[in-house]
Amino acid sequence: MALSRRPYLIRAIHEWACDDGQTPHLLVAADFPGCDVPMDYVEEGRITLNIGLRAISHLSMEGDAIVFSARFGGRPFSCRVPWGAVLAIFGRESGEGIVFGEVESTPERDDGDRPDDPSPEPDPSPRKSHLRVIK
Repeated sequence: MALSRRPYLIRAIHEWACDDGQTPHLLVAADFPGCDVPMDYVEEGRITLNIGLRAISHLSMEGDAIVFSARFGGRPFSCRVPWGAVLAIFGRESGEGIVFGEVESTPERDDGDRPDDPSPEPDPSPRKSHLRVIK
């Protein structure tokens, strides 16, 4: 299995947004295995998280997930977001960033019934992103 580019791209966009004075946000699939986010703030299985350095503490973007502490409704919460759960990362002020669109499959998520062919089958029902460009 090839090494995922997703963690590298997420770290790069996070660094760029912070350096550019923007507030980095993640769009996350909250139902992804191993994802630990405050479910009270999840809408339609998705949550947008402010991961700006002023909004969170103890940020770690190493290993198999993004881990940080944040406050939601004044209450502390330790968040864990596996790389594959990140659907997009963008700067709030400009909306610029990367949209992955789909969760990244992991060996734990695969059925095991697939042949060893590395080429995925195309999704017959393309989904429209709920993100929109604001000018």
